[in-house]
Amino acid sequence: MTSHELHQPVLLVEALRLLAPAPNGSFIDATIGRGGHAEEILRRTGPSGRLLGIDADPEAIEGSRRHLAEFGDRVVLWEGYFDQLTMAAQTHRFNGVEGILFDLGVSSPQLREPKRGFSFQAPGPLDMRMGPSAGATAGDLVNSASEAELIRIFSEYGEEHYARRIARAIVRARSTRRLDSTEELSRLVAESVPRSSRIHPATRVFQALRIATNDELRRLREALPQARALLGNGGRLVVISFHSLEDRLVKRFLQTESRGCVCPPDIPICVCGKNPSLRILTRKPLRPSDEERRANPRSRSAKLRAAEVIHQQGGE
Repeated sequence: MTSHELHQPVLLVEALRLLAPAPNGSFIDATIGRGGHAEEILRRTGPSGRLLGIDADPEAIEGSRRHLAEFGDRVVLWEGYFDQLTMAAQTHRFNGVEGILFDLGVSSPQLREPKRGFSFQAPGPLDMRMGPSAGATAGDLVNSASEAELIRIFSEYGEEHYARRIARAIVRARSTRRLDSTEELSRLVAESVPRSSRIHPATRVFQALRIATNDELRRLREALPQARALLGNGGRLVVISFHSLEDRLVKRFLQTESRGCVCPPDIPICVCGKNPSLRILTRKPLRPSDEERRANPRSRSAKLRAAEVIHQQGGE
């Protein structure tokens, strides 16, 4: 089974329609994964269009390298988190690009690999790092964070109703042993809360730990302005998110960049001089079709938002 077959790109048709890749264009895939979206962008930007692919996961970079080999030097790969977007783009001369794509969250191959520790459905180490540069693992976090910090992580990033009860159980358990396996943590969470028939009790806790381990929200907050600065006039920004906090960040950024004057209402004349830099293309986020959700259950929580850089005097 190939890496492409293992991972189905989510909202592929919608993302391509909004990115609108054309022959010889330059694009950035800020979360290239196994190259599913990137492959279709490259096919539409031939014969000489270029694509910069970024990913923190060295296994994803290697998978993309193999999967996209037919495109030769039209593809440049950068191993790192997407908050290094400006550095990666400047290093490889991707400025004034036509489109930038973010496909956030964890990929199917990462979930299927027990050694990565993303899933509670298979025994594995509590790692959860998207890439080695993240530093501390989820296990380090679980075993060192205070009870108050664990409560904050589970409440804020996982929207977990039983955050306090779970954090207390973790602190009690780690006083006698180190918690290092997905299986052990999953069992501990399940024993701490009432069983829900809808989702596994550990679902929100594992999601929260992954976001905290990789500092995903801060990275996204820093990456979005970088993406805006790298886009040329008329360039498109497309973001696919899988979590309400990510979607909220994207929505607020697009709203802020699409507004003009931000002076207080009691000031009669604009003194901020702010002009809108983006035009929102998706008033409401696009969702996967029923057909896509049936074919790829991972897509069910996906939301896509997009915007276009407004043409300005002197722009690229």
